[in-house]
Amino acid sequence: MKKYFVLISMVLILISCGGISKNKIIKVNDAVGLKSAIETAQPGNEIILANGIWKDVKIHFIGKGEKGNPITLRAEIPGKVFIEGESFIKFGGEYLVVSGLYFRNGYTPSKTIIEFRIDKNNIANNCRVTNSVIEEFTQPDRYMKDHWIEFWGRNNQLDHCYIAGKSNQGPTLRVNLSGNEHIRNYHQIVNNHFGPRPRKGGPKSETIQIGDSYTSMTPSHVNVSNNLFEKCNGEVEIISSKSNFNEFRNNIFYESEGSLVMRHGNYCIIDGNFFIGNDNSQFIGGIRVINTGHWITNNYFYKLKAEEFRSPLAIMNGIPKSPLNRYNQVTDVVVAHNTWIDCTSPWQFSVGANMNKSSVLPQREIRSARPKRILIANNIIFNQQPDELPIKAYDKVDGVTFRNNIIDNNDNNFNKYDGLDSKSISMDKITKQLFIPSENQSEILENTYPGFEFETIEKDIFGNSRTKQNYLGAISQSTNSNKIIINKKLYGADWYSNEKPKTEPNVIRVTSNTGLLAEKVAEADDGDILELSGGVYNLTESIVINKSITIRSMDATSNVEIRYSGAKDTPAFEMNPKGNLTLDNIILKGDKTEYAFSSLEKNMSKGYNLWVKNSQISNFKYILKSYRGSFADTISITNSVIKNSLNGIELAAETDDKGDYNAEFVTISNCRFENIKRNVINFYRGGYDESTIGGNLLVENSQFTQCGGDEKSKILLKTRGIINVSIANNTFTGNPVKYVALLWGEKNNTHDGNRLIKSGKIRVDQYLKQKLVY
Repeated sequence: MKKYFVLISMVLILISCGGISKNKIIKVNDAVGLKSAIETAQPGNEIILANGIWKDVKIHFIGKGEKGNPITLRAEIPGKVFIEGESFIKFGGEYLVVSGLYFRNGYTPSKTIIEFRIDKNNIANNCRVTNSVIEEFTQPDRYMKDHWIEFWGRNNQLDHCYIAGKSNQGPTLRVNLSGNEHIRNYHQIVNNHFGPRPRKGGPKSETIQIGDSYTSMTPSHVNVSNNLFEKCNGEVEIISSKSNFNEFRNNIFYESEGSLVMRHGNYCIIDGNFFIGNDNSQFIGGIRVINTGHWITNNYFYKLKAEEFRSPLAIMNGIPKSPLNRYNQVTDVVVAHNTWIDCTSPWQFSVGANMNKSSVLPQREIRSARPKRILIANNIIFNQQPDELPIKAYDKVDGVTFRNNIIDNNDNNFNKYDGLDSKSISMDKITKQLFIPSENQSEILENTYPGFEFETIEKDIFGNSRTKQNYLGAISQSTNSNKIIINKKLYGADWYSNEKPKTEPNVIRVTSNTGLLAEKVAEADDGDILELSGGVYNLTESIVINKSITIRSMDATSNVEIRYSGAKDTPAFEMNPKGNLTLDNIILKGDKTEYAFSSLEKNMSKGYNLWVKNSQISNFKYILKSYRGSFADTISITNSVIKNSLNGIELAAETDDKGDYNAEFVTISNCRFENIKRNVINFYRGGYDESTIGGNLLVENSQFTQCGGDEKSKILLKTRGIINVSIANNTFTGNPVKYVALLWGEKNNTHDGNRLIKSGKIRVDQYLKQKLVY
């Protein structure tokens, strides 16, 4: 009996220990301990990563948790565990949770930072990443493609995370549908803050991509809800939906230069979203529609001014018998109970039809399939300033039915279509960006179109009941008047904020002592201003610009001259990632063999900016030299003299012809260019993705004298493949070139008010032959 008693006791102890192990907490301090903890973890266990920097960690989180009893990998204190260097985390198994991590100061050596699979045989289901941050964890080479987050499997979730700063090629987040085990996945992307993504200068930089062309007819059921997209400017598509039955609800798109795009796939729901622009929002878009069966309801659009592919509502023409990766005809789409406030041409139909004569598109791909069986009902367009064309059509609008829509165009009537009524609407301004109809307009707003299944639109954008009247527009009159559209505290990780305190720049006085300028730039903080006293500053080595720096003369009368005599083919100012340089009232001279400014030759992981004003630059081999993979968001030269140099502004290093280019905005204003032997500007974009709008070149009120003439120079201002070019009110004198400029007439390339004196001509080619990239 004693033996049996001991045996029973041992069994009870083992059972008891097993019960304890379900709530076991395992704290680890290094990668070895983490690997061991993962290998032995049981349902209910928590693996705690000790506070501190975890560098070069490749985490394979493999395990089998249980519903309601997951295996959790979390930070000791959220936001105090820093994942740095060459690191990633991959999931394999069931019911696994990761929480509280901060990815920074590094990049993934894999194709992903967070991936819901280990490999094709070991995928994740019912797994979750929460309360974490990925910030500027971007590849050193912008051409290196990766996806920060990849969804595979089913029922996985990303929530309450902050994700920002991806500057290399590839979507920030991608949902993969290749294989039956990945379709009907019901993934949840909710309550996240997708922070600023910088302009890339070409395609392939969406914030979210759901599926691809080849899986676009598969059911996905991804839910993207209650997220904030702030300044997601990577490319024309913020979200690219390429699969069926996805839902986009209650998101805020705040000053993001692109659109929510139903690129492929069918039967998506777009409900309750805010699209917020500003007074300068010519690139900020709304919703673009392709394919079949989408319902677009309860959305609010404010101050969106973009055109065509980025218009507030863009319904495209399709390609007859389109291949999967092009543009299918838009059919059976409902657009109901939405509100547009102060948007320019908010409804644009048959977008892309104006490409029909382009030599870019082969004849078999001409977009001639107009939208059909489209219902536009119970919407409001309200403009405080008259809009000349509140509805713009690029083809016949014979497949669209309008029912009971109201437009208040500030007494400028627009009754071109039946079902669109011009009426005055009284609006209450609740906040800077929020307008709601006044109570005394009920006799207008209660008359709605009771369309097919419209009774399912029971609530407005704020979740308030519409009552039996089912008010027009996105917002019912019962809305609480103290609503705030954008409250960043509701999104992302609860321990992180991207709101940085503003500080006044330091003003640092610098004299012309040898080496002092380079020393002061290196010591300065981001945003500081260096004021130079009069004199000559001799440089023999490049000054590295890897932060925001202003270099200016102490006053307008100071004669400040920087002389650079460094090694051949090196720059006076070397523009590094995140370098922002303002040069004001400076004389900059070289020795004919150097560059005034250039990017790095490689590893330009992030963009740079250059502003030159009130300055004189001379005697350089290049004024600006860019390299493949480099990208400037803004290059601005104003009120300056550029002279006696071999080359001017060289932005022509992207020769792979895949749609990329070296700068987004280039401005030359009130300048004089004298004796630049070759191209004053060489701005090149090879390969053409027709949905992208860049780059942008403005040349105005400037003089060009005795430039060009070198045997390699036939065009003074070369702008091959650049979309937006304006050459206006300039004087060209004695420039021995065949062409001052050769412009792309089909795109927004214009010239006006220029004087050509013994110079080449400005020629416009309507249809530029380009390789179409897709």
